[in-house]
Amino acid sequence: MKMPEQLEQYRLIVGPQSSPPGSPFGAFNHVPGPCGEHLTIIATDGLGTDWEHVSVSTRRRIPNWTEMSFVKQLFWAPEECVVQFHPPKSEYVNTHSKVLHLWRWRRGELPLPPAHLVGIKGVELA
Repeated sequence: MKMPEQLEQYRLIVGPQSSPPGSPFGAFNHVPGPCGEHLTIIATDGLGTDWEHVSVSTRRRIPNWTEMSFVKQLFWAPEECVVQFHPPKSEYVNTHSKVLHLWRWRRGELPLPPAHLVGIKGVELA
C-alpha cells in the first residue's frame, strides 16, 4: 500500500482522526472524486494486522464503482488484489450509511474465482 502524495493537502491534521503529514495512515476530507463528488477517505497500512484498509464515503450517497476504482488506484498497484466484503449479517458494522470499504490481505495472494464465470476477457457487451 502506498500513501498518495496528492492526498496530503486533504489530510486531517487536527481532531480525533488526525495524523501527522506523511504518515502511512490517516483521514482525508473533501478529496475531489472522479464523478464530481467530494470523497472522505480513511486509510490504514494495516500495521499490526494482516489487512490494509481504506474506507470511502460521500455526504450524499454511497460511492459508486468509478469512485471506488479511483481510490483503489490511489493506494494500490494495478496488479494488487483488493476486495470488498459482504460479511455474515451477525458481523455487520455500520457506523456510516454512505461508506464502502476496500481491503487488501497482506500475507500473500487471495484466491480468485475463475474469470470465465464472469465472462470472456476482452469481450464487452453493451
